[in-house]
Amino acid sequence: MPHRPLGLAHFTVLEVPPPELVSLAARIGYATVGLRLIRGAPGTPYYPTPAGSPEMRDLKRRLDDTGIRVHDVEIATIDEAFSAAQLTGVLESAAEFGARTLSVCGDDPDPARLTAKFVDLCDLAAGFGIGVDLEWMAWRRVRTLADALAVVTAADHPNGAVLVDALHLTRTGSAPKDLRIVPPGLIRSAQLCDARAEAPTTTEEIIREARSGRLPPGMGVLPLGALLAELPIDAAVSLEVPMGTSRPPEERAGQVFAAMQTLLQRHGPS
Repeated sequence: MPHRPLGLAHFTVLEVPPPELVSLAARIGYATVGLRLIRGAPGTPYYPTPAGSPEMRDLKRRLDDTGIRVHDVEIATIDEAFSAAQLTGVLESAAEFGARTLSVCGDDPDPARLTAKFVDLCDLAAGFGIGVDLEWMAWRRVRTLADALAVVTAADHPNGAVLVDALHLTRTGSAPKDLRIVPPGLIRSAQLCDARAEAPTTTEEIIREARSGRLPPGMGVLPLGALLAELPIDAAVSLEVPMGTSRPPEERAGQVFAAMQTLLQRHGPS
């Protein structure tokens, strides 16, 4: 299995502000980070970082000092009220510190309208040199690989792609081999974690597992070796493993990194 630089998804240690996240990631050995600049679930932290602000200067200094890159910013929800223009400031910030993609999920009940809004966002993001990755989730309108692929292929924009999350792939009934239907170039990012054998059944339980009940890679039953084998060689891999805050964030991020290294050694050259 070819070597893949590993990224630290912000959701793994969401309580850590972006500048400190960069330094933490560098100490552990990550190559990239993702940043939560947009509010996700109600009550969870997020970190607006306006272009030209003191926070931005601190972040860029840490990136320069450590050599860490920002892969993605997250996470926007394309719902009935969504307008691409509302993300102009986020895209300006993302471009200033060199992010490559914006992660989004889809929750508009009208598929045609959702696709049109995805197109608008791809158009806007392209002006900043940023891609748009659509993630599917079991509790959203875009809930399966097929749903996400339908939007991205209908949009037909060169900077549009699907985001593969190991948990969502399995919990919505797909397997790694199902990624073979995705046209070349439409998978640029993947998020890895592991999970327990017993799958949640209610929407509340599904959301709770996704947001606080994941396991480090190799410590559950998800087919991560098979998934890595199916991913394009140039797909960016990050570790998104929210599992509560009972231990210090650097300890959690370090455990996740070490677990992934063990998994890579088990499945081939790392």
